[in-house]
Amino acid sequence: MRTLAILSSMLLLGLVGTAQADDIADGAKLYTDKACLSCHGEAGNKPIMTTYPKIAGQNADYLVQQMKDIKSGARNNGQTAAMKALVATVTDDEFAKIAKYLEAQAASTAPAAAPAAAAPATPAAVSVTTTTTTPAK
Repeated sequence: MRTLAILSSMLLLGLVGTAQADDIADGAKLYTDKACLSCHGEAGNKPIMTTYPKIAGQNADYLVQQMKDIKSGARNNGQTAAMKALVATVTDDEFAKIAKYLEAQAASTAPAAAPAAAAPATPAAVSVTTTTTTPAK
């Protein structure tokens, strides 16, 4: 009887692990399909603007709550307007899968992408005239 309980537990844990792996894989696809990648970058580590958060490695429950708050309007600041339009069609189940995917990603310690610097200006051509004088003897 004890052996049966242990085997049942192991099987259940295996199924849970498979379900979590499936959720992470689904989340990775949703992350791309729902355009999260376009602002937060690959695996949530390379936002296109320094003011956008790196979301890789973040707690899944926290991420879900933030996405729901943006969708409902409970979180509303200058940076949420664009995201509000994107999350309008995302379901709670999809939020959970995206969040599980992001939680499973390693957080990068590299700084967020800086705005591209302007190319240095080409200096104008300069004409230089030199004069040499010889001292009198």
